[in-house]
Amino acid sequence: MHKPDFLDSRLTERRNARSIDIDVASSLEIVDLMNEQDRRVPLAVHGARVEIAVAVDLTVRAFRSGGRLIYVGAGTSGRLGVLDAAECPPTFGTPPEMVIGVIAGGPQALVASREGAEDDTVAARSAMDERAVGSEDVVIGIAASGSTPYVQAALERARTLGAATVLITCADPPPDLADSCDVVIVLDVGPEVLTGSTRLKAGTATKLVLNTITTAAMIRLGKTYGNLMVDLRALSAKLHDRGERIVMEVCGVDRATARDAIDRADASVKLAIVMVRRNVQADEAAALLDGAGGIIRRVIGDPPPIVS
Repeated sequence: MHKPDFLDSRLTERRNARSIDIDVASSLEIVDLMNEQDRRVPLAVHGARVEIAVAVDLTVRAFRSGGRLIYVGAGTSGRLGVLDAAECPPTFGTPPEMVIGVIAGGPQALVASREGAEDDTVAARSAMDERAVGSEDVVIGIAASGSTPYVQAALERARTLGAATVLITCADPPPDLADSCDVVIVLDVGPEVLTGSTRLKAGTATKLVLNTITTAAMIRLGKTYGNLMVDLRALSAKLHDRGERIVMEVCGVDRATARDAIDRADASVKLAIVMVRRNVQADEAAALLDGAGGIIRRVIGDPPPIVS
């Protein structure tokens, strides 16, 4: 049977049989339907766990060689990449240039839709050149449909410049794009409850994957001690409080002692912990951490048990 011309081969553009009557549903019915559909998201992420782990390894390799993680996307996908990049410095104490988000249309597209920007392949290639992408970097393209021209052009240019490339998508990508990437992460979330609205399940799945890639990579780099975010800088009231509580718990000291150690460590919680636990000054603590590859467990042993 001949397939009608209006049918799109991309999964993200297909109609969802479960939501065909959503326009006459009650508010509670819509909430229940969307919740039911959202349950597919973690299963889709789990289905791509091996490819996600490979992407983590590529990211760790880039960081250890002094390279960067660069996200590229358009629309919702681009905003998610920029968001994840922006959250790395306050969470892990990383320099802003270590994880970068590039969105089609530039910064203005973060707050106002610029739909035509996703087709600008010239701008995509220029974005890679302007950021001096090279062999030590990993570039992760985010394209829910798998066929966004801006993302495809950026990945092709990044590959030419020697970078490792990863594609995150919720539909089967063009074969030539898939074959040219080091890793392709396909998240099978199925059609959206609103046809083509990839800010829904596709966006949620993408956010989970980005969370996983950067979090796992930072853990591998020694940015945590157990499950404590020790490699943060106490530069706000909230982070001061969190940092002091971490030092108190790990080192068994009172708040005043923790605060003093953080002050002497120039706001570095990780350094303050080593200073207190090893009873050394900041320069010696830094040398100990450097000799241990930044892994705090190698310097002071296992973290304390959780106190309930």
